[in-house]
Amino acid sequence: MGTPELISPRSPRVVAARRLAKRSFRVKERRFLAEGPQAVREAIEHRGAGGPTLLELFATADAAERHTEIVGAARAAGIPVHLAADAVVADLSQTVTPQGLVGVCRFLDSPFEEILAARPRLVAVLAHVRDPGNAGTVLRCADAAGADAVVLTDASVDLYNPKSVRASVGSLFHLPVAVGVPVEQAVRGLAGAGVRILAADGAGERDLDAELDRGAMGGPTAWVFGNEAWGLPEETRALADEVVRVPIHGKAESLNLATAAAVCLYASARAQRASGGCRSVTSS
Repeated sequence: MGTPELISPRSPRVVAARRLAKRSFRVKERRFLAEGPQAVREAIEHRGAGGPTLLELFATADAAERHTEIVGAARAAGIPVHLAADAVVADLSQTVTPQGLVGVCRFLDSPFEEILAARPRLVAVLAHVRDPGNAGTVLRCADAAGADAVVLTDASVDLYNPKSVRASVGSLFHLPVAVGVPVEQAVRGLAGAGVRILAADGAGERDLDAELDRGAMGGPTAWVFGNEAWGLPEETRALADEVVRVPIHGKAESLNLATAAAVCLYASARAQRASGGCRSVTSS
């Protein structure tokens, strides 16, 4: 049996995929790149209204051999798999240590109205988050905490930025995400759906521990998270029912955005599950 032929770096498919590194082309094509075995595995299993989310897969020969189950699942689903030279896949992945698998995926964001109609109990709203790594990490935290949805406002980073996708480690494919929603529309819509709005801010009047102690965290909740450097503007804080700070018990000046988001989301998740207990991440 001969060596499988590698796709050419000048192939129209490679050229089209490479263009998705730029936001303008992602928006035009409504496609994005997902890198690595975890993201590709999740993309294979995910289906949206337009059909399978993963449209095609580029793999190095070594990665195809190491991840035979992923490549086999893609082929079984009728997804084209292109073997490519290491340099081609590295160019598509744009990382220091490429993992050898890059998928081309359809956009999968959900209409904000659908999220409201589902009557969510826990939502993360990224109001002014500009760092793509932070956005992806908060999405991952929301997924782990059992949130029902994530909303990225029109003042936040692009959900499909490669760094956001990588930082989500596959969580992008697990829960509904709305994008481009004006912050006031997001807050008023969630409030109208019976969700309590809490703005996370280091200068908040309310203390998270105190809110938990007084039993105020068990109802449907949306946490609004702000910019990494300057937090939430006053007009956004004014939209919330309460502005809540994570208490600092040690000498640290503050928490970074993703850490604070994890603390807040898990506090709500614990309170909402108090009557039935918390599901252990190690349970089978």
